Amino acid sequence: MTAFVFNEPNFDDHEQVVFVSEPKSGLKAIIAVHNTQLGPAMGGCRMWNYVNEGAAINDVLRLSRGMTYKNAVAGLPIGGGKSVIIGNPKADKTPALFEALGVALERLGGRYVTAEDVGTSPADMAAVARKTRYVAGLGDRGDPSPFTALGCFVGAEAAVKFHLNRDSMEGLVVAVQGLGHVGYDYARRLHAAGARLIVADIDQAAVERARTELGAQVVSVDDIYDAQADIYAPCALGATLNPATLPRIKARIIAGAANNQLATPEIGDQLRMKEVLYVPDFVINAGGIIKVCYEYLNKPEADVEAHVRQIGGTLTEIFEHAARQGLSTSVVADRVAEARFKRAT
Repeated sequence: MTAFVFNEPNFDDHEQVVFVSEPKSGLKAIIAVHNTQLGPAMGGCRMWNYVNEGAAINDVLRLSRGMTYKNAVAGLPIGGGKSVIIGNPKADKTPALFEALGVALERLGGRYVTAEDVGTSPADMAAVARKTRYVAGLGDRGDPSPFTALGCFVGAEAAVKFHLNRDSMEGLVVAVQGLGHVGYDYARRLHAAGARLIVADIDQAAVERARTELGAQVVSVDDIYDAQADIYAPCALGATLNPATLPRIKARIIAGAANNQLATPEIGDQLRMKEVLYVPDFVINAGGIIKVCYEYLNKPEADVEAHVRQIGGTLTEIFEHAARQGLSTSVVADRVAEARFKRAT
């Protein structure tokens, strides 16, 4: 197992990978600490019914690495980490499960701070908090999704201004893949700004809500790639930009909330060659971690929105640099992040 982890493509010199097992609660979890040069590692806890342990390892490593880059570009005094719980979030949750995770976090002594993510909630984090202080995103103030959605909207505005030379979303068509907490709020903001929506999700209640409340056109989760849209917004799981989907996407801009949208780094270059502006995922979707970090560090909540709105300016700088250097925006975003967290070494 150790050899498998070290040889994983996403291992990328992780500082620490911890496997957690607690038989009484049934907890099976992996905690990955990628880099702590800027501060303690922070990133959410995902609960997912992975097909096998190898898939869980791959997921936690790539997500953990992504948090290092996200937190650095966002200018936060924290490093990157992530945790995953192997299990069905709709059937296997118990307070004891999350309390056991809290015990494991406490043993790490603050090297990693968790929060909610896909498959977990502020209520789950409250159970974690009964056993450790190294958790953020608690109670009514804990939901970071509105700030993630705000950052995505601000980022999309910056992309439209740069790539389409437009100051408004009015009349643009946006294909939104995924209508969870973030995806729906992002779609709501786009609709309020005058955009027309094409949406897809496996949750039929969510798409019907979007049809009724936002006037959205509903398509299947496969047909969303073929949508005639100005912007494609992946807001579900990662790697939806891959060799199979790339030829099908008609959008001129890709700006969504999902993590790890590029299946391989080469996809970023291929998008550039197609003159499609890719908005780097870990930059545009940083609003949630900004909110969680402010809460955890007891910084003024009133300052969160202003920090999130800086995402637009950061992205404009990345777009301009990429255009001047003839590089993909994904490469430039990586370099900006690396300059920050490696400088701290």
